[in-house]
This record gives sequence, C-alpha cells and structure tokens, in this order.
Amino acid sequence: MSERRSWVLVDGENIDATLGGSILGRRPQPEERPRWDRLLTFVTERWAQPSRGLFFLNASSHLPMPFVQALLALGYTPVPLSGDADEKVVDIAIQRTLRTLADRDDDVVLVSHDRDFVDDLAALVGGGRRVGVIAFTEFRSAELGAIPGLELFDIEYDAGAFDAPLPRVRVVPIDEFDPADFLR
Repeated sequence: MSERRSWVLVDGENIDATLGGSILGRRPQPEERPRWDRLLTFVTERWAQPSRGLFFLNASSHLPMPFVQALLALGYTPVPLSGDADEKVVDIAIQRTLRTLADRDDDVVLVSHDRDFVDDLAALVGGGRRVGVIAFTEFRSAELGAIPGLELFDIEYDAGAFDAPLPRVRVVPIDEFDPADFLR
C-alpha cells in the first residue's frame, strides 16, 4: 500500500494576476513573487505527510523554460497546457485533476482564488480526506470560504510564501492585534 500524500495544485496565473493587479498594482518583481517551495513545505508540515505539487501553466503561446526548470528544481511537476484563445486551459485541467482525485484517498490543496473550482472542491470534502485552499484571504472567492469542512490558509500569513511583507490591508483578529505593528 502506498503512503498517503497531499496534492498541491497551483493555479499560478491566478495567484500572479491577483498579486500584480490587486495587491501591488503592477507586475511583480522576481523578489516579490511567492516562494513556491514554501507551499509544499507548509502543506507537508501542516498535514504531516508528503506533498507533491502540480503547477499548471498556460503555454498556448510559449513555454517559459527557465520557469519550468525552476519549478522542477523546487520539486513541482509542471503541467504546461495549450488550447484555443477562448479556453481557460488551466482551469479546465485543474477541474479534471480534482475530479480524478475524487477516486483516490489523497488529500488536496488548491492554490487559487477562483470560484470555478467550488463544485469540484465541495465534492472532495468529507470521508476522511483533507481539502484546503491557499490564497490571499481577502481575494478568495466567498463561495470557496462557504464550503463546510474546507481548510482555508492565507498564502502570506499562514504559508509564509513571501520574503517581505506585502502591502495588504488585513482584518486582524483582536487576539492577534499588536499596536506596535501599526505604530511604525
């Protein structure tokens, strides 16, 4: 019998678009991008079992080989996809992967904000399987947050995927409030 594992499915363009368009207001610099290896480490440590990462890429126009090589070095399996301009190839592939994982006992973490995955994630929750979403909390689809039993993690605050604090406005639980954080 094989060891149970966690699958980390990364919708990289969704995270990148949110980071650049909604948080930074510009294209992120390399040092401002997530440290993707930290997501695998976070999931491995949080759920105390090995994790494997699939990083979905829209390669319809080109395959960014330096990035693909970096992903391989970090322990991810790149999933380069192509399709027609009107096809959301990354979303389609992630949905198919979530449906395939329904027939396995492995746990699943999706790294995305997208509501397109609500039904497929909801179908995975329960039966002893752990299912989670890692995203920027304030940009995560409310529908994802409404799935009972789904574990929710913040990509910056919980997973620690960034080297420096991002310019985010965060709702602070009163038990975590430290005035010194605001008196800088």
